[in-house]
Amino acid sequence: MQFTYYGHSCFAVEVAGKKLLFDPFITGNELAKKIDVNAIEADYILVSHGHGDHVGDLVSIAKRTGATVIGMYEVVAWAQGQGAPKIHGMNLGTHSFEFGEVRMVPAAHSSSMPDGSYGGVAAGIIVKSSEGSFYFAGDTCLTMDMQLIPRYGKMDFAVLPIGGNFTMNAEDAAIAADFAQVTKVVGCHYDSFPPIKIDHLKAKEVFKNAGKELLLLNPGQTIEL
Repeated sequence: MQFTYYGHSCFAVEVAGKKLLFDPFITGNELAKKIDVNAIEADYILVSHGHGDHVGDLVSIAKRTGATVIGMYEVVAWAQGQGAPKIHGMNLGTHSFEFGEVRMVPAAHSSSMPDGSYGGVAAGIIVKSSEGSFYFAGDTCLTMDMQLIPRYGKMDFAVLPIGGNFTMNAEDAAIAADFAQVTKVVGCHYDSFPPIKIDHLKAKEVFKNAGKELLLLNPGQTIEL
């Protein structure tokens, strides 16, 4: 699977010929200022929760690309009200799409929309396809629910928040990776704001000591996973 990181918790994965974009927040992120948000393509936009640093560019990209927005019902209803042309509302559960199965799983975090309206519950997202499977934890602390992830299938990699303060830090994320039974982790939700700046070498060492690999990508970087 081709994986492109756009900074913070925003990334894209190409699965079964479809471009899946997650938690689009580019123009408000100083670290992603070199990214041309108008060049980002998407067939589907998947959203973990309603906070502004996860939906900042959601509506504009959805309007431009015609992508289907997938997320909690309250989040996609808000997006529709803002002009997003296609939505698919979910809650904690599963649904099959043309690229594979999406499972929304619990995340321990708050959720509200930029206008202060209710954003439903925060969620993590599992994508399962014929080309592979992965787990995006969204914004969350470490929870015992993560031990259920392997029961949903073997994950090829996980995207986990590591910045602390609002979410897990590197130490907790390494435990989460153990719960999810993954060895390859892409870090997210770090460095974007002062409270979540991290020591990169220390974070990688934490994962190395746990027998796992932590990938810290630059905004705009694309790799194969």
